[in-house]
Amino acid sequence: MGLKLIRRSNSQKSQHRLKIKVFAMMLFVFFFGTLVLMETQYNRIRMLALLSAPQVQNPKIAFLFIARNRLPLDIVWDAFFQGDKENKFSILVHSRPGFLLNKVTTRSAYFLNRQMNDSIQVDWGEASMIQAERILLQHALMDPLNERFVFLSDSCIPLYNFSYTYDYIMSTPNSFVDSFADTKEGRYNPKMDPIIPIQSWRKGSQWAVLNRKHADIVVKDEILFPMFQLHCKKKPLPEFWRDQYVPPDTSKIHNCIPDEHYVQTLLAHAGLEGEITRRTVTHTAWLILSSKERERKGWHPVTYKLADATPMLIQSIKDIDNINYETEHRREWCTNKEKPAPCFLFARKFTRPAALRLLNTSALGLYHDEISNV
Repeated sequence: MGLKLIRRSNSQKSQHRLKIKVFAMMLFVFFFGTLVLMETQYNRIRMLALLSAPQVQNPKIAFLFIARNRLPLDIVWDAFFQGDKENKFSILVHSRPGFLLNKVTTRSAYFLNRQMNDSIQVDWGEASMIQAERILLQHALMDPLNERFVFLSDSCIPLYNFSYTYDYIMSTPNSFVDSFADTKEGRYNPKMDPIIPIQSWRKGSQWAVLNRKHADIVVKDEILFPMFQLHCKKKPLPEFWRDQYVPPDTSKIHNCIPDEHYVQTLLAHAGLEGEITRRTVTHTAWLILSSKERERKGWHPVTYKLADATPMLIQSIKDIDNINYETEHRREWCTNKEKPAPCFLFARKFTRPAALRLLNTSALGLYHDEISNV
């Protein structure tokens, strides 16, 4: 009798242990299945989030071309823009009213339909040049990804490939604006005072690179721009004097070229010179004329023709690492990321044959990485 009770008790214990094992196994399977299900759901949600989340887009440089009609160097720029694979640029062109950039007028797909449809007639040395710049900036600011705005002429060429140019410009929050005190030529018109005091008067190259803040200031300016329209006018050359009244003493005529003063003076007047690198990144060589020749012809940049277009010319421009500003007794040593760097990214004025020769001889290096060579 006692033996039967012991056996029954052992059998019950075995059954109990078996139930516990089965329950534990079921519990393990439940938790493991729940974990797998949760992991699957997490991965699914994560994948959906990745697919639905907006893609991070690169800040862009807006290349703003001021042209007479077509862009004669579009093939050179086509090679330059091919260096970007991440959509880090935009292109806008101000040409004469009614001009269209289509397959007949440009050989580069990058420039198709990039003209401003509200362009104006631009005359050299007139305030219309400033207005053209403002039109370009107004359109470029509509794209929130545009963070830098580069002014270029139709005779400009790039000196480096896209990657180096982009990194150089984006490496600093500053604008690049050639700006110095104008004390020599008497271009300031006292009639501008007090709206534009002489202390704010600056001179420099119109070929600037603006950040978004400064571009917005130029577009929204309604104070200095009207003063430039009224009181900043170029001095007529002698051959045109027969068409207009000339005062007895022509030396007192103010010879004011608006595009060489406007952006510089506007930013100085706004107290923003601490936010700009006070030099241009576009190289221009000026003709050295006698005073008599200057009186008749005015100042004009050197135009590089076919015979001038050599690798040595390009290298000589690339080798420039400082700019001397005589009126301010200031020498600007060019840097990039706090290291010595070439001063110029672009150069003008090049004829089409000259630019194509440079492209064909690979003097510009637009098709390969040359960052290590600078």
